[in-house]
Amino acid sequence: MSQLKVVGGTTSGSELPLYPYGAENRLDSHFFVAWERRRWLNSGMRLQGTPECRALYLDLIWISYDQAPVGTLPTDPAILAKILMVDRGHFEALCKLPFGPLHNWVRCECDGGEVRLMHGQVLRTLNEAMSRREDNRAKNEAANAAKRLQRLRSTLAGYDAKLVENDAAVRWIDEYLVKQGVAYRTSSVVEEALRSWSDHMLDLGMRRP
Repeated sequence: MSQLKVVGGTTSGSELPLYPYGAENRLDSHFFVAWERRRWLNSGMRLQGTPECRALYLDLIWISYDQAPVGTLPTDPAILAKILMVDRGHFEALCKLPFGPLHNWVRCECDGGEVRLMHGQVLRTLNEAMSRREDNRAKNEAANAAKRLQRLRSTLAGYDAKLVENDAAVRWIDEYLVKQGVAYRTSSVVEEALRSWSDHMLDLGMRRP
């Protein structure tokens, strides 16, 4: 298959590029990906590839998002033909065309030294999706932390209204409870955290010259 070409070098000593994502990196909750419509409409693949090659090319791209590692394909033409539900001989013949189904797919080295196929555009969309997911996760964690602190302040107000005004104290108690792995902040658990805060402050006072 003429499109299976080698590019670049790697830090592993292999002549193949290292794929940045492992089998543990998934996008299971992603039912769509961002695709650059204008890039595709003006690409050589769309303008010069046959209708059949274009269809198989896009099929392989969408299929790759459900592979492991995400965004890659197996190198075996028999497997690829089976995935595409086409005759292997016909598939290999199409791949010999300048703009065949595997246009711009290149070999890469994955975790464990497995060699698979990667595509630059697919990898770019994955990088963007992973980045957005991390951003969303950070925002959700920040929002959850803010709600948790607010609930803690309300609870602590019943014990010591003045303590609630001490932001450092509230955050220390919250961090203490998080480290303890407390799932439900019952009154007994909060009281234990308050005693720990008092011990902490006493210890700090004793250390002062």
